[in-house]
Amino acid sequence: MGQAQGRHYGMDWLRIGAFQLLIVYHVGMAFVPWDFQVKVAQPPVNWATALMMLTSPWRLSLLFAVSGYASAALFARETGGVGAFLRSRLARLGIPLLFGMAVLVTPQPWIWLITHYGYQASFGHFLLHDYYSFRSIDGVIVPTWMHLWFVAYLIGYTMLLCLVLLLPDPVRAAWRWLAERLLGGPLLLPLGVAYVYYARGSFDAGWEDNHLLLTDWSAHAHYLPMFLFGYLLRGSEPIRAAIGRWWPVAGVLAVTGYAVLAWFELRFGLTIAPRRFWAMHGWAQSAEAWGAMIALIGIADRFWNIDHRWRPMLAEAVFPFYLIHQTIIIVVGYWMVGSGIAMLPAFLLLVAATMTGCWAFYLAGRQVRWLRPLIGLKAGTRGRDVPVDRIAL
Repeated sequence: MGQAQGRHYGMDWLRIGAFQLLIVYHVGMAFVPWDFQVKVAQPPVNWATALMMLTSPWRLSLLFAVSGYASAALFARETGGVGAFLRSRLARLGIPLLFGMAVLVTPQPWIWLITHYGYQASFGHFLLHDYYSFRSIDGVIVPTWMHLWFVAYLIGYTMLLCLVLLLPDPVRAAWRWLAERLLGGPLLLPLGVAYVYYARGSFDAGWEDNHLLLTDWSAHAHYLPMFLFGYLLRGSEPIRAAIGRWWPVAGVLAVTGYAVLAWFELRFGLTIAPRRFWAMHGWAQSAEAWGAMIALIGIADRFWNIDHRWRPMLAEAVFPFYLIHQTIIIVVGYWMVGSGIAMLPAFLLLVAATMTGCWAFYLAGRQVRWLRPLIGLKAGTRGRDVPVDRIAL
C-alpha cells in the first residue's frame, strides 16, 4: 500500500462511500421484514433480505475501522497531547449527539410507538409530555439516541483509545509489534475471520446488537477491535503491505461468504435454519465481514487514492448526512405507508427524498454559524478544502 502517513484520499473516498451505503441500507430496512420503525412495503419483501446481506455483515465494522483511521490522523495533528485530543473529540462528537437526541431523532420514537404499539397522541403531545420524561414507553426508552448509537459507541471507544495512548511507550510498542506480526502477513485473512466468528459466537446475542452501550457485549467484541485496527492501520507499513498483497483474495472470500448468506435468506427466510447449518452461517458472515473490509481498504488504496474538487465538501458532509438521514427515511416512509406505490418506485423515491433532505440539511446548516457545531461542523471551512481536523467521524 501507499505511505502510512499524510492524507490518504482513498480512505476519504472509502469513508464517504461507506456512509452513503449505510443510508441506502437503512432505506432498504423499510422494505424487508427485519424490525424497523416503519414499513413502506406492505407486506415486506422477503426475498430482498438476500440483497441486504450484500452489506449487512460488514457495513458497521468498516465504519468503525475508517473512524479509527481518521482518529489516528486527528491525533497525529494534535499538538496538545492525549488530553487535548480527548477534549476535541468529546466536543466534536458529544455536542451533535446531544443535539441529535434532543431534536433530530424525536420523530423516530413517536412513529415507532405508533406503528408498533398503537400510540395515539400527536407529535406535539409526545414532545411535551412523553419524550423528555426519561422513562420507558412500551419498551421504547425516551429520550433516545436511535441510530446515533454509533456516535455514542465512537465516543466510548475514543475514551478507551486515550487510555491506551497513555500507556508507557514500551507497552504500546510491544502491542504494535504483536499486532503487526499477526496481521502483517498471510495470517491477515484467516486470523481476522476467525476472530470475528468467535467474537460474535461467544455471546448469546450473536450478531444482534442491542445498541445499549453498557450491555452490548457482542457488538463491542466486534466493533472495538475494528476501531483499533483502523487506528493502527494508519501508521503500520507491515499491515498496509499485507492488505495490498491480500485484498484480491479477501474480495473472493467476501463474495463467497455473501453467496452462502444469500442462499440462507432465499432458502430459509424468517424461519430458523436447522442447527447443523448454524456454524456455516456464522463463518459465512465472518468471512464477508472481514473479507469485504480488507478488500475495500485495498481497493481504496490501489484505485481511489486521488483527489477531486468535490472530495472536501463530500468529506465534510458525511457527519451531517449521518445525523439526519434516518429521521428523513422514517418520516417520509411513514407518509408513504398505504400510498399504493409499487416497491421499486417507492424505494427510489425514498432514496431520492433522503438524499435531497440530507443535502438541504447540510447546505443550510453550514451557513448558520451557531448551528455548525450542533451538526458536526467546525467554523471557517466554507468554500475551501476541509483539513482532517475539520472532520468529526
